[in-house]
Amino acid sequence: MSGKDIVSYDGVHCANCTAAMQGEFCHHCGQSIHTVLKPVHHMFEDTLETFLHVDGRVLHTLPPLMTRPGFLTLEYFSGRRQRYVPPFRLMFVLCLLAFFLTHIAVDALVTRGKDFAPGVHVDRRQFDDLKTSDEVRHALDEQLANLQQARATVANVPGADAGLVKAEKELRKQAERRIATIDGAAAPASGASAKAPAAASSAPAVTSSTGHRAAKDDDVEAEDWLDKPGNTRVSWLPEFMNARLAHAAANLRANIRGWKSSDPEVHEQAAERFKAGIFGALPQTMFVLMPAFALLLKLFYLFKRRLYMEHLIVALHSHAFLFATVLLWVLLALLKSWIAPHAAWAGSLLGWLEFALAIWAPVYLLLMQKRVYRQGWFMTVLKYLVIGWCYTWLLGFALVSALMMGAVH
Repeated sequence: MSGKDIVSYDGVHCANCTAAMQGEFCHHCGQSIHTVLKPVHHMFEDTLETFLHVDGRVLHTLPPLMTRPGFLTLEYFSGRRQRYVPPFRLMFVLCLLAFFLTHIAVDALVTRGKDFAPGVHVDRRQFDDLKTSDEVRHALDEQLANLQQARATVANVPGADAGLVKAEKELRKQAERRIATIDGAAAPASGASAKAPAAASSAPAVTSSTGHRAAKDDDVEAEDWLDKPGNTRVSWLPEFMNARLAHAAANLRANIRGWKSSDPEVHEQAAERFKAGIFGALPQTMFVLMPAFALLLKLFYLFKRRLYMEHLIVALHSHAFLFATVLLWVLLALLKSWIAPHAAWAGSLLGWLEFALAIWAPVYLLLMQKRVYRQGWFMTVLKYLVIGWCYTWLLGFALVSALMMGAVH
């Protein structure tokens, strides 16, 4: 080290705690000797240096995260942590990126599917002029055949099938409604000379008409519930909780009205609110799952005498890998949606990559559990399956919670 590289801190004191400085950072309170009051170009230089430093750690972290199960966790346990992104920060960033890109991808694929799906508009009165049930069934078969041809045309476009499925459901519903109307009108028109045969032949029609009337009654009851004033209140809850419940109930009623609306714009707005609510709640629910998964590991490896924090680090690295896998899978799905209509072979190749990624995820987690906890294969596989079963229930509860939050958004 040259003489100009040696810096003396004699007589320099920390501006925060007045302790004598022995380096660039105070050994007592940790404050830096460098001031933040500096020219703007120095701030840009510091920002660039920080970014390159973090970027270097990302390059050392992501490849082993995806390809070497348990490596980062064992490095962290061994004390070699400086060159890697910390576990919580890694999981947090990948979680936000995964859900953010998934939200964008869902919108993009659905929009692209609508653009590529021809003939999905359904006329609400196309069966009204038909006089017999056979004519309605024949017309329905023709419409379904056209939809099947459209489905074959856009088979390689992700998201394009959604509009066709919705159109098929709408066609079947309209056909059933028209058949019920025709059969219901035919029953009282039967002559007195053929009462017994007419009664026998009209039994299905009466059942259909009754079922249709019951469905209408259910719709009326649902509408009555939606129109009733909100009275969501729990006596033992504080006022702010009751206010939140009343607000959520009002949002739920508004969203249900939007989903049931025949106006496409109102229906689309309700769907957008639902999606925004789900993707806004999913990261929060995943953060709740993290300590729960670590607790599962603690219980199943109780005799390993590891600290709970060690299991939490395993959980953070496991979920960071899963979020990175979701991120890659969504990127592949987007790329496939752009390439498949123009090069089917490339779409098939990307489909195989998606399949390989889906297979690698559970294998990776099994190998990670084996390398970190160092048990035999039989006990490792047994605990892996039981922990996976328990975690599946926790994940299902988290997803249901996110759906409920989305419905009241």
